[in-house]
Amino acid sequence: MGKELINWENGRWIGQTLEVENGVCAVPDVPAEELPYTDEVKAATDHLYAEVADFIPKFEWPAYAPLVHAINTLKKEKKAVILAHNYMTPDIFGLIGDYTGDSLGLAIEATKTDADIIIQGGVHFMAETSKILCPDKRVFIPSMRAGCSLASSITGEDIKLIKQRYPGIPVVTYVNTSADVKAESDICCTSSNAVAIVEHICAEWGVDKVIMLPDEFLAKNVAKQTKIEVIAWHGRCEVHARFSAQDIKDMRAAHPGVTVLAHPECPPEVVAESDFTGSTKAMSDYVSDNKPKNVILLTECSMSDNVAMENPTVDFVRPCNLCPHMKRITLENIYECLRDETNEVLVPEEMRVRAHKAVMDMINVKFDPVKGHFDPSLPEVDVKVI
Repeated sequence: MGKELINWENGRWIGQTLEVENGVCAVPDVPAEELPYTDEVKAATDHLYAEVADFIPKFEWPAYAPLVHAINTLKKEKKAVILAHNYMTPDIFGLIGDYTGDSLGLAIEATKTDADIIIQGGVHFMAETSKILCPDKRVFIPSMRAGCSLASSITGEDIKLIKQRYPGIPVVTYVNTSADVKAESDICCTSSNAVAIVEHICAEWGVDKVIMLPDEFLAKNVAKQTKIEVIAWHGRCEVHARFSAQDIKDMRAAHPGVTVLAHPECPPEVVAESDFTGSTKAMSDYVSDNKPKNVILLTECSMSDNVAMENPTVDFVRPCNLCPHMKRITLENIYECLRDETNEVLVPEEMRVRAHKAVMDMINVKFDPVKGHFDPSLPEVDVKVI
């Protein structure tokens, strides 16, 4: 991913950039002579506009439609699919994504398709996960600069040193990590199954202690839900780490009766102030199942837009923490990546095989989905951070 993404100072992400500045979706900037807004494009895309009418002004639609049409046409010609993460902007998520969801869910869906090409609408570690699970498919990412502060906080070499320092303790690694980190891990987890995986691996190894990497806050929130002793790493998601308990108090004061949903990558004090805490899928399901009148999702703000598309009767209050890396994926570079087949993601086979085992060992663990819901009322516990 490049040294420019490894940019930490005392555990704090610095040097953030943001390439989307004009609202929910950046207006495409493709020369009209290359992709004109023709009668054919209009006829092929008019029915799609309703999906994004709340996010794209009608007068801007002719700038989006040619790209949407070109991408959807190329997908058929090249037998390709686009995996659109929950944090993609609505134009990508709703108009060109073939599979939508969280990172692992997307990779698992990719294993079921007969497509030859996968375009990852997400960040680099997600593309690697797709390649780990789909070695026979070609995987591309529209921008090689789409990294992740959390994934960049740890390396495979770090895992080796941790194992030397803590022999006999299983290492559980979040899927939001690079392939070399997964390859050195004993098992992976997601935010939806983290508690279940921690308890499973400890029972399997006959121990009562686990090392959970790299998200410090996820580890601390998991520790509240289990009797297993959790040792954490000082990595954080630059989006979720910026939320504070005071933010929630201020939003509740401004919007009485609002329901607050938080992602477990948020600090424990934020989780404690929430009404419900769970993975991106769990939050989406909560909104769909419960239809709260007003809701706040404490996560990357494009997810609120995408959940809002599926729940038009729910009023969303949007505290907007954008992920600058996710926003490096645009309609333009998806089109260029698919057209030119650039930025192919490769994983060395020896590394892929070991990473594949860590991921599949996780997938094969059966658990009650309710285990993925974090009880905000539980007290904090002491967690050693290494």
